[in-house]
Amino acid sequence: MAKKTSADLSALNPASLDAHILKVISGERKFENVFQSVSRMILDGPGKVEKVTINGRPTYDFKLFRDGKKHIVGMYDEINSFVSFVKDAAEGGSSAEMAFVLIGEPGNGKTFFVDFLSAKYREFISLPENQRYTFRFNNVDLTGRYGKIDRIESQTYEDPMVLAMNLFESRDDNKKYLSKLGYTDAQLDKLFKMHRPLGACTYFVYNQMKEHFGGDLGEILKHIEIVPVPVSESRGTLTGKYAAKDKITSSSVDLLGDESISRLLHLADADNPYRFDLRRGALARVAGGGIHFADEVFKNKRDLVQVYLGVIQNRSIEIEGFKWPLDTLIVATSNNAEFARFQEEKEQAPIIDRCRLTYMSHNTNLHLQKLLTSYSLGSIEKTNFIGKKLHIDPNLNQAISTAFILTRMPANEKLNPVEMMKLAAGEVAGEKSMRTLAEVVNELNSDPDITRRFGQKGLGHRNLGRAIQILLEQSETQEGECMYAYDVFQSIDKVIIDYVQDQNDRIKFMNDVKIARKLHRENVMTAIFNAYMNEANAIEKDVMNYVNMIIGIDAKNLGPNKIWTYQDPQSKKLISIKIDESYINSVEERLGLKSDEQKQSFRTTITKIYGQKMNTDPNYNFMDNNDLVKAVTDVRLKSDIAGAGSLVGALSNRNNEENNRLYNRMIDTMINVLGYCRTCAEKTIEYFCTQDDTN
Repeated sequence: MAKKTSADLSALNPASLDAHILKVISGERKFENVFQSVSRMILDGPGKVEKVTINGRPTYDFKLFRDGKKHIVGMYDEINSFVSFVKDAAEGGSSAEMAFVLIGEPGNGKTFFVDFLSAKYREFISLPENQRYTFRFNNVDLTGRYGKIDRIESQTYEDPMVLAMNLFESRDDNKKYLSKLGYTDAQLDKLFKMHRPLGACTYFVYNQMKEHFGGDLGEILKHIEIVPVPVSESRGTLTGKYAAKDKITSSSVDLLGDESISRLLHLADADNPYRFDLRRGALARVAGGGIHFADEVFKNKRDLVQVYLGVIQNRSIEIEGFKWPLDTLIVATSNNAEFARFQEEKEQAPIIDRCRLTYMSHNTNLHLQKLLTSYSLGSIEKTNFIGKKLHIDPNLNQAISTAFILTRMPANEKLNPVEMMKLAAGEVAGEKSMRTLAEVVNELNSDPDITRRFGQKGLGHRNLGRAIQILLEQSETQEGECMYAYDVFQSIDKVIIDYVQDQNDRIKFMNDVKIARKLHRENVMTAIFNAYMNEANAIEKDVMNYVNMIIGIDAKNLGPNKIWTYQDPQSKKLISIKIDESYINSVEERLGLKSDEQKQSFRTTITKIYGQKMNTDPNYNFMDNNDLVKAVTDVRLKSDIAGAGSLVGALSNRNNEENNRLYNRMIDTMINVLGYCRTCAEKTIEYFCTQDDTN
């Protein structure tokens, strides 16, 4: 057979095997396994990978997982493990013979990760250049062995190139055929490294067609049609999920398929493997380059887990001695408790050996948590029971996020919970450094007890959703038409009491929420002062004034007026500021800095942070330094209104006209400038005037 000419090619049936092969050679279509496809989806193209520093350690971030309105947040270590796993498998490594298993507490994002990955893969495969193809045999009834069945498609969505490499019994003959279509020797060597046998059904049908047409390949190929593999989430094709069932109803049939009575009525041969309807099972529908998600895999009864072991080991569906090769990425999840119970059964060790285990922690970054919390709060406008709009307190997200992050901070002698939380978010934590956090994380993550590792314990995303639901149920929320921030702490307490079973965990989480309450009061103090000053960023300006004063205090040529001129990092304009040593000392007094040595040490630290931060972020404002913000707020409250107590008194006692004017002016500022509604503005001022959470 001579090589096909351009005239020959134009005459080809576009759905023929030869036409498909030629498109693969030209690059119009792809022939690759699932690991190569997923790896290409994640890594190919400029700007897909970025080097970042998380918890004091360098790692990588991948753009794919941050794409979309509701994308994956955090999970840096877990994503790196997955990408490394897939890349190794794509390059022929041992990962190709394993399943990727995510283990962690409920509600920490395991299922969302797999669902997101699957959705992205469906988008990727739906692109014309990435479309997967399979084939079917037409007119099989001509053989007289299939009754009224006239069309049989590959049950496992085998790639047409797999058929092309198995047209003849001899590998050399298959290579000769492909070379005549245009494959070079080098291309053939690369192609046959991906050789795999035909599945039992395809092999059986193809040989019956060969027998019927007397081995005439040209005639056989007339009855083979190349078709796209459907991409359907609802049908479970190319991406599919098997959720663990109870011990009674779970069955291997749901995974592998089963014998079909309706097919048996048509088949002339009792040993024909086509009598098995594989697509009744979840695996066959993803066998042609798809992703299979085994949710809570270790909850299944043990014989079903053993089925998974066979599939993972052999990379095939096996029924009664028949085999159908799989080209499938298997991703599984498990809760810590279920996995621990499974591990105790020593006979299950071979299964674990076939798994790449990745322990998924809760998110520990406060800034990222705010984004996750916003997901839970939802983008759809909320209403109360009678249809009126529910306002969201501008402090609510911060309050919830802080409380939940603190529950995920493990006890440690080197760092207290607040320091750990701030460092994990890349913020300033006094004199404690990122190096200290990295040391703590490394120390914790070396503990054989998974639950003691960094971020493994704590309230998860589902509990966050529950807290919001409880807040919405409260009569105060409904009647006030506002999700008031401080009320959420009571909701979180209820979640801890109702859903946290371990007593030690309950005690710790309750203490964490107390800390969150105190931090909330500090945020409220800042908001109150901003309202008093009738300016959204009043405290921020005063914090930066302090910072710029201590930077300029030792500058030369200040003159008797002590005016220092500097270039604003944001606007690049020259700004002059008067060095107010009385203000500086008042702030440092509030910080508890008594000696000159202590003051100088603190100033040096602030100056160093300024130099580091401004190089990377000109908008940095030191508002993450809680101690400094609190000190500045206290000083300004004292200097501007003769003490916080007088403001409390003025806002609490509105019997005179002046106090009433002040109150109303602050309410107006909170509503029109700071994003409050009347309900949460009034409640926030009321809370400020109490002594709750001051100790």
